[in-house]
Amino acid sequence: MSARSTAGQVIRCKAAVAWEAGRPLVIEEVEVAPPQAMEVRLKILFTSLCHTDVYFWEAKGQTPVFPRIFGHEAGGVVESVGEGVTELKPGDHVLPVFTGECGDCRHCKSEESNMCDLLRINTDRGVMLSDGKTRFSINGKPIYHFVGTSTFSEYTVVHVGCVAKVNPAAPLDKICVLSCGISTGLGATLNVAKPTKGSTVAIFGLGAVGLAAAEGARIVGASRIIGVDLNPNRFEEAKKFGCNEFVNPKDYDKPVQEVLAEMTNGGVDRSVECTGNINAMISAFECVHDGWGVAVLVGVPNKDDAFKTHPVNFLNERTLKGTFFGNYKPRSDLPSVVEKYINKELELEKFITHEVAFSDINKAFDYMLAGEGIRCLIRMDT
Repeated sequence: MSARSTAGQVIRCKAAVAWEAGRPLVIEEVEVAPPQAMEVRLKILFTSLCHTDVYFWEAKGQTPVFPRIFGHEAGGVVESVGEGVTELKPGDHVLPVFTGECGDCRHCKSEESNMCDLLRINTDRGVMLSDGKTRFSINGKPIYHFVGTSTFSEYTVVHVGCVAKVNPAAPLDKICVLSCGISTGLGATLNVAKPTKGSTVAIFGLGAVGLAAAEGARIVGASRIIGVDLNPNRFEEAKKFGCNEFVNPKDYDKPVQEVLAEMTNGGVDRSVECTGNINAMISAFECVHDGWGVAVLVGVPNKDDAFKTHPVNFLNERTLKGTFFGNYKPRSDLPSVVEKYINKELELEKFITHEVAFSDINKAFDYMLAGEGIRCLIRMDT
């Protein structure tokens, strides 16, 4: 389909539809409406499965919104643009992102924040902002969107503020993983923890986000990158991302923060917590060195969790920070992350451990539910 033949038209294409919570996705023919004002329609070429997709597909503790098209880590090209869109044109290579950058709100105008008032992630909303309607349907029945991206479809419609234009020299089947988890972990280290060359960094949780945080520490030249995880099967793989020491809290009869303090003559310089477990969060803070230590929280806790530590830990000049999407502004900052990959500073291939055809998308869910691999790439063209 050329852009000339489809712009302004409804496109019929394949999409993986979740009809109900926890049930396998079904490949259906869907109708994708043209983009409205400040929207773009994208042809998705590659997508990958993130734990967030699985979490909301299972819908065990969230508002169930079905039928729905999941997916939010992807790479593609612009098929057509809606009224008012001037920064993108058909053929541009892009990464859709689950959070956005309107450019006009106080957060977007602040150099310190990436938490756009208009386009901040909203997991309950299944419709577009402009008119409160979906762009997907089957026989007139609306199919709901997910975090504004819905990349498990050959075509999707996204708000222009959630689309990062990237260098077309970068292969989309590699950089697609940057639109969520990898950037989140990488940015937590590079933009928030900010370790220096030769420093000591502890990474709590060695899933995709934690490995990306370790990759950030490797890039800056940290001398000791200590991986902390309850699953020792993750340790060997983590060496590829710069981890050179490992701690399994289950191997000790004392708190892991004490173990790390003893290993590092008083504490690590930086720690990055990527599990969402409240005890790991407390350990990540209490294991940093007094005087200069910085701990960064990335993992999302349970809603009833409470962070408890003695105030003296702060008075002794330890710093606790939080981050959202690695403090990257999607449109302004992701292009430079792509350049790090092009310049061979950042290695992405090692994050992609599995590949499936779009027709086999449920295999990607099987891999993740079994804890196999890091990222599964889904090729739309097969």
